[in-house]
Amino acid sequence: MKRKLYQYLIELTNSLPVSKFIMKFAESSRSRFIIPSYAKIYQVNVNEAKKQMDAYPSLHDFFIRELKENARTFDNNQNHIISPVDAVIEQFGTISSHDAIIVKDQPYSIHDMLEDPALAEKYINGSFIVLYLSPSHYHRIHSPASGTVVKQYELGNKSYPVNSWGLMYGKSPLSKNFRTITEIKEEDHNHLAVVKVGAMFINTIQLTHANEKVQKGEELAYFSFGSTVVLLFEKHKTDFADSVALKKEVKAGEVLAVKK
Repeated sequence: MKRKLYQYLIELTNSLPVSKFIMKFAESSRSRFIIPSYAKIYQVNVNEAKKQMDAYPSLHDFFIRELKENARTFDNNQNHIISPVDAVIEQFGTISSHDAIIVKDQPYSIHDMLEDPALAEKYINGSFIVLYLSPSHYHRIHSPASGTVVKQYELGNKSYPVNSWGLMYGKSPLSKNFRTITEIKEEDHNHLAVVKVGAMFINTIQLTHANEKVQKGEELAYFSFGSTVVLLFEKHKTDFADSVALKKEVKAGEVLAVKK
């Protein structure tokens, strides 16, 4: 009953008119007046922002803010896979032989998540990590490794919450929400998939990298409002770093995995 009620409320508030209204307001000049209260409520580190708060023309511009130069350090060891985002580690582990990952006691099929059987098969028995970005986080996405973008596409048309409640009671948001998938082939021929998952209300994931080659730490995209990134690794190719732990806050550029 609780699940059904929650899903009903999400569907009601995730309507297209509501989504359009929220985006229209966030992009309007009127929304700039709530930037200070937004930053205070969500404890945004405004000292890292490239601009002063009053220099952003809208809440949306503040939300997708860039950071000052050197605000993040991107580990340059080619044997390390870095976090593409500032986030909280919601879950990490092994992808089962049946293609499932378990998040908040709920199974998610990577076949459903990727909707590409050949691509999904590549990651069976590999590993995954789920990185949740709250409203307080910096929302630009960077490449976790250097290499070649061999596949990039988008799926889905609606977005449900990807916070703890959404993952527990929502309609499989990691595999049903609007999402973009980027697969990177590293110079050593290892592959990894970066699944960028949109969240409630706003489906926008804006790609900012158009080149075939990508360098570790280079910007790939940004989210408009809440979001999640799922990284998928091939079998026997990486181990998670000792520092990786559930509910740990990580910054873009920190080491998440080490190549074997």
